[in-house]
Amino acid sequence: MAPYLLIWLALINFIAFVMMGVDKRRSKSKGKRRLPEKSIFILAAIGGGAGVLGAMLLFRHKTRHWYFVVFIPLILAAECVLLWLAWPTL
Repeated sequence: MAPYLLIWLALINFIAFVMMGVDKRRSKSKGKRRLPEKSIFILAAIGGGAGVLGAMLLFRHKTRHWYFVVFIPLILAAECVLLWLAWPTL
């Protein structure tokens, strides 16, 4: 079970990071469809918290929105606690 979980976390964090980069690029050009903020939170909630937070800091994207600055680190902290609690049983 543990290898599958680690593969999932690596994959979802990579996807979240890339999607944040794509959204940042689209934010600079007019007329391009953006990624809904709800989708970013969903990516973070299903295990991509580190990818979203890393992209926020690297690309300086969504850092002016208080709800991203507060809730993305909280989601990541919750994911870390859940992983720590579940690790012995995996």
